[in-house]
Amino acid sequence: MRIFFSAGEPSGDQHAAHLIQELNGRDANFQAEGFGGPHMRDEGCQLHFELTTMAVMGFLRIVPMLAKFRRLVQQAEKHFDRNPPDAVVLVNFPGFNWWIAKAAKKQGIPVYFYMPPQLWAWAPWRIRRVRKWVDHVICNLPFEFEWYKRRNVNATWVGHPFFDEVASRKLDRALVTELQQRGGKDHVITVLPGSRNHEVDKNFPIMLETIRQVSAAVPNIRWLVGNYREDHSETCRKMQADLNVDADLTYFVDKTSEVIEAGDCCLMVSGSISLEILARRTPAVVLYRVPRTARFMSRFLMTCDYITLTNLVAECEIMPEFISHGSPRKDIQGMVAQLTEWCLKPETLQNRRDEMDVLAEKVCITGATARTAELLMSRSSLNSTDSNEANQAA
Repeated sequence: MRIFFSAGEPSGDQHAAHLIQELNGRDANFQAEGFGGPHMRDEGCQLHFELTTMAVMGFLRIVPMLAKFRRLVQQAEKHFDRNPPDAVVLVNFPGFNWWIAKAAKKQGIPVYFYMPPQLWAWAPWRIRRVRKWVDHVICNLPFEFEWYKRRNVNATWVGHPFFDEVASRKLDRALVTELQQRGGKDHVITVLPGSRNHEVDKNFPIMLETIRQVSAAVPNIRWLVGNYREDHSETCRKMQADLNVDADLTYFVDKTSEVIEAGDCCLMVSGSISLEILARRTPAVVLYRVPRTARFMSRFLMTCDYITLTNLVAECEIMPEFISHGSPRKDIQGMVAQLTEWCLKPETLQNRRDEMDVLAEKVCITGATARTAELLMSRSSLNSTDSNEANQAA
């Protein structure tokens, strides 16, 4: 069995890599190829292009890259024509992956959307593309599955692979123990500035001002900054120096799980990492900085009240959200107030942990990666049977 993967986000690269690992364990002849990132390559995927280098959000950031995206689509079209795989698995990154789906369907290749686009939150009329170009949606959240089924889309709920990864991830226990000892501080707060360059650039200055004000209101806080890459860490350090934020910040690279585990609570940029926050029962305040125009347009395009996956699952604001645009002063005040309350009123923080614990028991179910691999292999077998029968009939 040979599957073409297309994953453009860093998180999608990780999820696809785990799925490839699972498929490799089930089929000695399995082959993975496509567009993705370094984690997929490490699992033996033949990368035709490292798509994660082009992970951006926002129309103005995408425009300069359109020609490159188009060339990649053309490359996929030629590949599907000359050497069609048994299936195409798309992992998030819908703006680009719609075109990959369309190219695959032209050649009659089965298309699966793993980590599907959040159509239930943004522009649901795009469901027409799913019906036209996608054979099966592999859903990660229960309400997402129900949403697709109500719209007559072939879908299966497998659970979210983040919970598999959290359960299987081997923590650096020595580091966690060291951080939990607090270094003489009364409180430990984790800071997650995001995994994309523009997220760090736009959100971390606001986080730093929040850190400054909380540190002034609550003495003896240690802040643990978890960065995705070394260059992000360097950027954050420079911002702290430039803005003259005199607080106890310690920076870590590729230790996100450890700093989440060690923190009393968290100040984070919105993203799928909120599911790991839930799995580790760490209360969090969520920030996402957007341009004024994007915020204005979202009022017409968004069809749900929350942007954080954990809040969507809970159907309530279990993680306080601050979608910031224009002057950030009001958002900073809100975040400072929430973090200060959690520091000064431990019973309030514990109540939030208890709420997260109840929710986690319901949704933090492991086995999503194995169920997805089983689904792909069983359906690939059916497709092969159908193809053989068609050849015999001919």
